[in-house]
Amino acid sequence: MQHNFDEIIPRRGTNSYKWDSATPPGVLPMWVADMDFRTAPAVTEALKRRVEHGIFGYVRVPDAYYNATINWFKRRHDWRIEKEWIIYTSGVVPALSAIIKALTSPGDKVLVQTPVYNCFFSSIRNNGCEIVSNPLIYENETYRIDFDDLEKKVADSKVRLLLLCNPHNPAGRVWSREELVRIGEICLQNHVTVVADEIHCELVFPGYTYTPFASISQEFLMNSVTCISPSKAFNLAGVQIANIVSADADVRKKIDKAINVNEVCDVNPFGVEALIAAYNEGEEWLEELKRYLFDNYNYLRSFFAEHLPEFPVTKLEGTYLVWVDCSALKRTSEDIVTSLLEQEKLWLNEGSMYGDTGEGFVRINIACPRQVLTEGLERFKQWKNRIKQTGT
Repeated sequence: MQHNFDEIIPRRGTNSYKWDSATPPGVLPMWVADMDFRTAPAVTEALKRRVEHGIFGYVRVPDAYYNATINWFKRRHDWRIEKEWIIYTSGVVPALSAIIKALTSPGDKVLVQTPVYNCFFSSIRNNGCEIVSNPLIYENETYRIDFDDLEKKVADSKVRLLLLCNPHNPAGRVWSREELVRIGEICLQNHVTVVADEIHCELVFPGYTYTPFASISQEFLMNSVTCISPSKAFNLAGVQIANIVSADADVRKKIDKAINVNEVCDVNPFGVEALIAAYNEGEEWLEELKRYLFDNYNYLRSFFAEHLPEFPVTKLEGTYLVWVDCSALKRTSEDIVTSLLEQEKLWLNEGSMYGDTGEGFVRINIACPRQVLTEGLERFKQWKNRIKQTGT
């Protein structure tokens, strides 16, 4: 590899939410979804040039920004986006909140497929809507969609939106084209709009293909809104940049109004420059990153198979977030995570934060140098051995 993903880069003392929230000293954070790798060199160089200018006033988003986005998705995913379909904003979560505000009224229902990214829940509640769950079916260390339940749930006339996580966090699924087609057809028949959170779309492992939901057909394009961002793939969450893609002019008008009502209509100059550089010059770095992450995942699976076989590891098709079944312990996810933190100073995410169906699971962020991953796994093993011996 040309890029050194094994390098340990200290993050404490940089106001890192992930690391500087990890107190007391010695806590190893493997929870929140950002990476412990430097971003692509092209992005760093672009930001250096912008910093050297020394003036950081309000930014005008240039054609180069739209062209970079359009060309990236056309080249990598055969999805042809038009410039006028794009609404920029500061992040995917603000985007989701604005879309829900735009396309629902208080009291409407929004469907999610649990276990799912926890901010889906807050975005729905904050807009006065009701959460409806279409629980995924867990079997053979992976998940599948319960289409019978989905058809029943969307038949409710109060259900206005389906929030689709593609690829899915934390289940690790990269939905197949066939699965997406069936989702899309069910939603079309029931006049339910699909809102696709595709923030993890670049982080897909060998043997799997990300299909943009809106690229499947003209009907799906017009019955959906898509949220995209380079933030997960290029470790850019802190520069706060994302795009909403909608081909329907009336829907875009409503979303644009909601973006302004929510006051997330402005972006910063660093986000603009970072996106342009990432999409124009970051592809080689991204492909190396994906190979490293896939090796990390395989290393984790082997470690669990040897040392922690009672905790099945869910198959990871995409993302860098590993979902581990700890239900054999007969303890709550919160209790497991609290115990790991207190006894081994290892900080993971409790599965219950992703909905009731996440109870008994934990989520592990593997986007770190192999040495850090190894340390985290050793702590997990030590914790398991301790509770086996002491029962606490």
